[in-house]
Formats: sequence, C-alpha cells, structure tokens
Amino acid sequence: MRGKQSPKRSILPDPKYSNVTVAKFTHYLMRKGKKSVAQKIVYGCFDQIQQAGQDPMAVFDAAIRNVSPILEVKSRRIGGANFQVPIPVRVERKMMLASRWIIEAAKSRKGQPMAKKLAQELTEASQNQGTAIKKKTDVHRMAEANRAFAHFAR
Repeated sequence: MRGKQSPKRSILPDPKYSNVTVAKFTHYLMRKGKKSVAQKIVYGCFDQIQQAGQDPMAVFDAAIRNVSPILEVKSRRIGGANFQVPIPVRVERKMMLASRWIIEAAKSRKGQPMAKKLAQELTEASQNQGTAIKKKTDVHRMAEANRAFAHFAR
C-alpha cells in the first residue's frame, strides 16, 4: 500500500433504535446526502414490519444475516489468464454487500413506495426468500464452481 492508511471513523448509532447497523444501512440507502429522507424510508419500513405483527429489529438482523455472503470470487490475472478465485468475505464487506443487495432488490420492485418495497424485501430475506437471497446463492455458486482455483488466493 502507498501512503498511510486513512483512519477508521466510528459511526454514531441511529437516533430511534440506537443501533449502528441500522445507521449504516441508512447511510447505504442515502442518495445525494439526504439523510433525513433515507431515515424516513428506513423508519417507515420498520413501521410496516411492525404493523405486520413482527419485531422490526429481529427481522432486520435476520435479513442481514441471511443475505451476508461467506465466499465471493475475485478476478486474478495469473500467467496471462484471468481466474475467478474464491476468497472469504470480511465482516465489514459482508454487511456492505448484504445491504447493497437488499436495497437493489427493493428498488427493482415496481409500483409501491420505497418503504413498503424495503419492508417486503427485508421480511422475505429474513425467511430465506426473495431477490437478495437469490443474489447470494448466485455468488456462492460462482465461488463453488471456481473452487479449483482456490490455491491462487493469497
């Protein structure tokens, strides 16, 4: 690595649930610095889940845990050929990928407000269903298919 590493900034927990994971998820959802809009979407989503008779924090934690990948593939150039090398995923990256996939899956749904789409995606992900879970299984399938190149991982 060149230069010195940037300092790791601590993220403040979100105001309503006092949870750092929810705050991070809100940050991933945020567009153009509009944090209040992102918070309204996330809290609206949690309200939808609560109206369905479930604990929003339990559903959120289960969804993140279920969507988080264990392995992913990384492209490596070795001897003039590119190999998809399976590597284990770090904890911070697991959270980031899971959040990104859930948000992407919610955005791909049509015809409803974002809070409702996000609530549906989180409840499905907590039950090991939905588009985000499909994305995780695709990534795991790729890693499994390229298991023969695991010895190229550093």
